[in-house]
Amino acid sequence: MTDRVKRPASLQEDISKPISQDSDENGSIKKIDTIHGDEAVRVLAAYEGDHNWTLQEEKRLRRKIDFRLLPVLCITYAFLYADKVLLGQAALFGIKHDLGLDTGNRFSMASSIFYLGFIFGAYPVILLAQRFPIERVGSLAIIVWGITLILTPACTEFRGVYAQRFFLGFTEAGISPMFMMIVGGWYKKDEQSFRMGAWYAWTGYVSIFSPLVNYGIGHIKGPLSQWYYMYFFAGGLTIIWGILIYFVLPPDPIRAKGFSKRQRFIAVSRMRTNNSGVRNTHFKIAQAVELWMDIKFWLIFLFAFGSMFSNAPISTFQVIIIDGFGFNELNSLLLMIPSGAYAGTMMLLTTYLAYKFAGWRAYIVILCQLVTVLASLLLWLLPQSALGGLLFACYVLPTTGAAYAVTMGLLLSNIAGYRNAPSHLQACISGNFAGPQVFREQDAPRYNLGFIVVVITAIAAAVFVLIYRIICVIENRRRDRMGTTEEFDHAFEDDLTDKTNMQFRKIWASIA
Repeated sequence: MTDRVKRPASLQEDISKPISQDSDENGSIKKIDTIHGDEAVRVLAAYEGDHNWTLQEEKRLRRKIDFRLLPVLCITYAFLYADKVLLGQAALFGIKHDLGLDTGNRFSMASSIFYLGFIFGAYPVILLAQRFPIERVGSLAIIVWGITLILTPACTEFRGVYAQRFFLGFTEAGISPMFMMIVGGWYKKDEQSFRMGAWYAWTGYVSIFSPLVNYGIGHIKGPLSQWYYMYFFAGGLTIIWGILIYFVLPPDPIRAKGFSKRQRFIAVSRMRTNNSGVRNTHFKIAQAVELWMDIKFWLIFLFAFGSMFSNAPISTFQVIIIDGFGFNELNSLLLMIPSGAYAGTMMLLTTYLAYKFAGWRAYIVILCQLVTVLASLLLWLLPQSALGGLLFACYVLPTTGAAYAVTMGLLLSNIAGYRNAPSHLQACISGNFAGPQVFREQDAPRYNLGFIVVVITAIAAAVFVLIYRIICVIENRRRDRMGTTEEFDHAFEDDLTDKTNMQFRKIWASIA
C-alpha cells in the first residue's frame, strides 16, 4: 500500500498552472491574474519541486498548522466571549444599580444593543480584512475592543452603557467571520468542522475560568465597586492580547511565516479539493447579491434567528437566574463553572462527530436543539423547590451552542467564494438582538415568557436545518444527473461560487 497522496484526475494535471498568466519566450511568468483567480496561484506557479506528497507529509503539516493556529484562535475567542458576557456577571456586583440599569428593561436593552453594534461593525471589518493583511486588521480590532471594554467604568448612567455596548459589539463584530475566513484558507472541508469547534468551544470553557477570576475580584475591598475592577482586568488583558495577535496569528498559507516552500506548496495545493479558494483581496458585489438570493442562505438565517434566542439566558441572564434560586452573588458565580465545562465539551464532541460522520450533521444539530427545548421546558415549568432539576436545566441549556458550532462548519464547507463570512453575521444581528427583549425585568428571576419563546424558536430552528439538508441533497443529485462530477478544475477561480461552479458539491451526500 502506497502512502502517496492520490488526487482526482484534474489535480494530476499541472497543479502549478495558474488560472491566467502571461509568459515570455523563456517561459517565465510575468503576470498572474488574481482578480479572477485566488492568490494561491502565485504559490503554485512559483514552486519548482515535486508536485506529489505523501500522506505522512500532509499529516505532519496539518499538525503543524493546528499547533500554530488553533491556540491563537482559542485564546482570542475566550477573550471575546468573556468580555461579551461580563455584563451579566457584573450585574451581581452593583452595575445595574450604579448605572440605572435596574429600571424597566434597560438591562435587557444593554444586552441587545451589543448586537446592534454587530450590524454596523461586521461588514466594514470584513472588507478591511479582505483588502488588507488580516492579522493587522484583527490586531487593531482587538486592541480597540479592549480599550472600549476598559473604559466601561467611565460610564455614569444607562445611556453611557448603551453607547459602550454598541461600540463593543462594533469592534468585536468581525472576529468570528475573520476566523471563518482563516480556517477556510487552511483546512479542507472534512477538517473544518472540528477545527471550528475547537475554538468555538472556548465560549464554554472560558466560563470555567472567568467566574473564578471574578470570584476573586469580588473579594476586593477598595474605593470602587467590584465591577470596576472586573472591567479594568478584562480590558487590560484584551489590549495586551491584541498587540500579540499581530505577531502570532498565521493568516493564510500564502503569507504565514515559519513554513518551508514545500510546506507552503502542499498547504495551498491540498485546498483545491475545497473548490473555494484560499485568499482573494477583491470584493465581488455579484457574489453578495447571489448569496442574498439563495434560499439556503435564508434557511441558515432563520436557523440562527431561532437558535440564538436561547443565547440570551446563556450569555447574559444565566448567572442572574442562578442567583434567583437563592444563592449569594459569589456562589452564583462558582455555580456557572459546570455549565461552562459542559458547553465546551459538547461543542468539541459534536464537531468531532461531524468531522467523522459528515452525514450526521443535520441530526446532530436537531438533537442539540431538542436538548435546548428540554432545558427551557424545565426552567419554565419546574417549581422553585426543584433546585437540582433547575440547575441541571441551566447546565444543559448551552447545548444550542454545540448546534451552532456544527452549523458554522457546515456553512463554511458549503459556500464557495468569499461569500461565507458575511452569511455568518446573520446569527448576530437577528436572534441575539431580539432574544434579550423577551427576558423582561418584571419576569425575573424565572423569566417564564422568555423560556416559552425559546422553546418555540428552538423547535423552529431544528426544522429549518432539516429543510436545508434536504435542499442540499436535492442539489447534489441534480448536478449528478447533469453528468457533472465533483472535480476541482476551477478550485482557485474566485469568480465562481458554489452556485455557479457545477463541480462543487455540498458536504451532505444523501438523506440516509
